Amino acid sequence: MSKPIADHHESVDPVSTGSPSRRDTSTGDVQSQGYPSTSGSVLDAHAFTEEHHLARYTEVFEKAATIIHGEVDLDSVPGMTTSEAQALQDETENKWRQPKMLYFTILVCSLGAVEQGWAQTGMNGANLGMPKAFGIDSNSKHDAFLLGLINSGIYLSVCLLGAWLSDPINTRLGRRGAVVIGSILCLISNTGSSLSQNWPQLLLFRFILGTGLGINASTVSVYAGECAPSTIRGGLAVSWQLWTAFGIFVGFVTNAAAYGFGDTAWRLQLAGPVIPTIPLLLMVYMCPESPPWFIKNGQRYDLAFHSLRQLRNSDLQAAKEIYSTYLQRRARSMLGGWEQATRVRKIAELFTIRRIRRATTASYVVMLSQQLCGINIIAYYSSTIFTEAGFSTSGALFASCIFGFVNFIGGFPAVLTMDTFGRRSLLLLTLPLMAVTMLGAGLSFKIPTESVAHFGLVATLIYLFCALYSPGMGPVPFTYSAEVFPLSHREIGMSFAVATASFWASVLSLTFPQILSALQPQGAFALYAGLNIVAVILVFLLVPETRLKTLDELDDVFSIPTRDFVKYQVTEYLPWLMRRYILRQENAHLPPLDVEEEYQALGEIDYEGEEEEDMS
Repeated sequence: MSKPIADHHESVDPVSTGSPSRRDTSTGDVQSQGYPSTSGSVLDAHAFTEEHHLARYTEVFEKAATIIHGEVDLDSVPGMTTSEAQALQDETENKWRQPKMLYFTILVCSLGAVEQGWAQTGMNGANLGMPKAFGIDSNSKHDAFLLGLINSGIYLSVCLLGAWLSDPINTRLGRRGAVVIGSILCLISNTGSSLSQNWPQLLLFRFILGTGLGINASTVSVYAGECAPSTIRGGLAVSWQLWTAFGIFVGFVTNAAAYGFGDTAWRLQLAGPVIPTIPLLLMVYMCPESPPWFIKNGQRYDLAFHSLRQLRNSDLQAAKEIYSTYLQRRARSMLGGWEQATRVRKIAELFTIRRIRRATTASYVVMLSQQLCGINIIAYYSSTIFTEAGFSTSGALFASCIFGFVNFIGGFPAVLTMDTFGRRSLLLLTLPLMAVTMLGAGLSFKIPTESVAHFGLVATLIYLFCALYSPGMGPVPFTYSAEVFPLSHREIGMSFAVATASFWASVLSLTFPQILSALQPQGAFALYAGLNIVAVILVFLLVPETRLKTLDELDDVFSIPTRDFVKYQVTEYLPWLMRRYILRQENAHLPPLDVEEEYQALGEIDYEGEEEEDMS
């Protein structure tokens, strides 16, 4: 039995030209109150194919236009084949049934994530031998500062250079070209780090490494998100964090395996990340280029369509997405958009255009929260932390391996829950529990080291913290940031998000040795437990849900003024949570968040101060 096309709208990019929206009461989704009509027709589809060198696909684009324009049964679409109808139904009923090329592309992107995680962890083990080799192993403030600077070097470089180079490199070379440039820099820097003869040389190569990692981190998540269909975009975009966690785990294993090589162990630990870089460079151009990149750079809808054909189960699905994007961009251009803005202006527009400013704020919050939670401190200094807890050097390395394994395995639930439970919900569920486990781990340090409970509780609570981080705070920030910005500002927005994360990562890496020395492990862990609570509050007030929305439909999500969203969370949603889950009132009612203002198309530029009722 065929289904109405209405059942499949969540995988289509609708044309939003003024439709009011409503916030879902449980997840925070914006629900369209009717599929927006378009000014096009089947004749428009014919004209589109003639204009964009797609005449041989006119029939499939006409079918796509018929689907987009109204709620009709699949059987009523002229020329619809059985395989095309099945492919459309599979969008919701068998959403993981996708072409091999899509999964191959995600696999290649995952190699970039392995490279990133492994490069981050190599220094974790090197911290045990490198300081002595370079004569900076004393407990003096000077040596502690140098050690923190070397550890934070890659994040300073990402923040100051790598993330911002991503936009011009992507514009000129495409997503694949950007990945190649970033990976070559990583190959050079990882090799150079292992051959360094003094700490200034190592610091220089760490800065080069950060540049490469920044380019890749700003590109790969966007590339994966643009290739994936909306119904599983979150699950596939999770692959960045999942395989970064795998790289961290492999790095820990390498650190332990290299420990037996004595004074040269740290060199092997820093050289290890070269391994995943080589297959990444060999395979990236076997993947299709990002379809939205073709559209943004030259409006090459023909090349975008041919690329998307490799990533979808039918030509009709590809035509439907391409034509929907065309209609939406055409509607915006009629209002005078800012697609050709200069790079400096685009950076300014991250904070001045209301729709983008809300996305920037939400992205900043999730990236900041990832650093506030304290996971990277454990990842970079776990060997040091376990040594402080009384573990031997080899025991600390083994305990770090278990930490890396838990971090990797814990990410798999996010693949299934990201698009069902939601991004925001995962954060609000896991962050409070992370605060509890972080505080408990800190208190465990007060147990005498002679007691077996000391080792057991410290390790167990750190592993529990990691298990809670992996499906929530781990994958959400990069997935969320890669999808919330409109196409015109996607690269520069993601660059800002990555720079944000790297800035705070560098601050934490630079200061943690001093914090650990001043507050001792229990004080440092208690501090980060409190910061987890701060992260919960920020996410609750400033991060809307984005699950199951196409990249274009997310304009509706960020049409809600921040002041209205915050007020709703505090006056309606929070009291409802208390009544429903604390007081157990099953009949507790949560009124929806009504949006009184209609969607403002992206072409309508309004700057800070023009609308006093809108905070951001």
